[in-house]
Amino acid sequence: MEYTIDKNVKIYDFILISSSEVDETVRAITEITDQTVLIHITSYIHNTVLVQNLKMQLEKKIPHGKIILIKSDDKTKTLVTLFAYKEKIEQQELSDKILQSMHEGYKNQNESLKKTKTDLLSRYFTDNLTHLPNIYQLRKDLQENEEAGLVVINIDNLRTINNFYGFNVGDYVIENVALLLGQHLQWYQLYRTSVDEFAFILERALPFYELKVFLSDLYEAIRMMMVTYQGSKIFVDFTLASSSSVKNENIFSKVSMALQYAKDKSLPFWIYEERMQFENQYEINLQLSNTVRQAIENKKIVPYFQSIIDNKTLQITKFECLARLIDENNNVIAPNLFLPIAKRIKADSLVTKIIIDKSMAVFLKNDFEFSINLSIDDILNNEMYLYIIEKLKNYPNVHRITFELLESEAGQDFNKVESFINEVKRYGAKIAIDDFGSGYSNFSFLSKVGVDYIKIDGSLITQIEKDKNALLVVETIVEFAKKLGIQTIAEHVYTSTIMDKVKELGIDYSQGFYIDEPTIDFEKIKK
Repeated sequence: MEYTIDKNVKIYDFILISSSEVDETVRAITEITDQTVLIHITSYIHNTVLVQNLKMQLEKKIPHGKIILIKSDDKTKTLVTLFAYKEKIEQQELSDKILQSMHEGYKNQNESLKKTKTDLLSRYFTDNLTHLPNIYQLRKDLQENEEAGLVVINIDNLRTINNFYGFNVGDYVIENVALLLGQHLQWYQLYRTSVDEFAFILERALPFYELKVFLSDLYEAIRMMMVTYQGSKIFVDFTLASSSSVKNENIFSKVSMALQYAKDKSLPFWIYEERMQFENQYEINLQLSNTVRQAIENKKIVPYFQSIIDNKTLQITKFECLARLIDENNNVIAPNLFLPIAKRIKADSLVTKIIIDKSMAVFLKNDFEFSINLSIDDILNNEMYLYIIEKLKNYPNVHRITFELLESEAGQDFNKVESFINEVKRYGAKIAIDDFGSGYSNFSFLSKVGVDYIKIDGSLITQIEKDKNALLVVETIVEFAKKLGIQTIAEHVYTSTIMDKVKELGIDYSQGFYIDEPTIDFEKIKK
């Protein structure tokens, strides 16, 4: 059936009883592909062969279309409603454009069509699973009350529940959580705002301390929430967030920032306050994200070289290659600032590849040994693993390469780390454990894998003159390393007295500002 609601939108309805009708229906729908389309698949159950096959074929045949699954009470029929918009528009604007056209087109229609309008519009303002008002309704309601406050309730472990029990059980948990939250919040209208998130409105924005008490009480009331499914007890974990701002301008972004902060700090809830200036940090992170992307694209990630000396000969024998970023103004940005951003935008492996390539190129022309830092993510990333092995296969002086692994990460996935170590050593490269002594000093791990160097953490080395406990730990590490035939490197040697103590302890090598600062000018430092 085809009908028009205004000059911009045509609606086509298709009814399916069995999966044998899918191919014919898809063929009919694809005849309208010259227009931008929105497709509603309305069915009692969504994981049937009919619905899943229909959805898969439509996604394949109409890649520019937008498909939405809607819950129906009719157990016998599946309805496909196709909204064809006359003009070409972006997919993310499609729903809003069609809503606007529907609104205009129905203004002067009879009561029957007005009811159809109400039914259609309600689909956009109601969550299909819980039948709670959704994010669009929440935004509308907040606009009508500028003094209102907002509280968000996020389910922390929904992904874990979905992965372990499956999405059908996950949906069952969501439905029950909605009911249980509704019981706790019976004086408030509950909204489902995203897959794992609910929200409700406070009639007025509460002052900070009043809001803190309110959220504390709410968290205590729901923190042990449990849903039972076929005899299994599924506990649900929450994080809450709100804002104490008097006006609800930008309230969604404020509460979202508070929620992210609470999650980052593993807090039960957090309240946004204007004085926190989260926006400034978000702006800095966005700018830095752009800087990192540009630096990667333009190969402005560079190795800085810090020399390592032999404590017996006091001659430079090795260099550590440290990642630095040069921004568009030629400012040098330290790794502790840009590497977390690179990891967040999933570009950290690209940074590692650039450092590997540039470092290998520099040391191809001399006889020095050099080390490159790898993270646990680099080791567990199969693409990076293959990249490193390929580089080792084709490098003529592979015996001069050392890969440094952080002690805190080296034991996270022992089997894979051990496999990586064995493989790179098979090609002739060496392995160092970096910052040893900063974590649990995993001597058991060292005894099981063929490590070549232990780099003793700088926080211990800087204290060996005045802290007996630090001295005792360093002595233990050195003695243990000697028994295993592992050479030791002292980090953060920044005074002559520390240098003397390091040599006295029998540590093989030293590195630090007393010897040399990291620099990009390798030709100058090696002299």
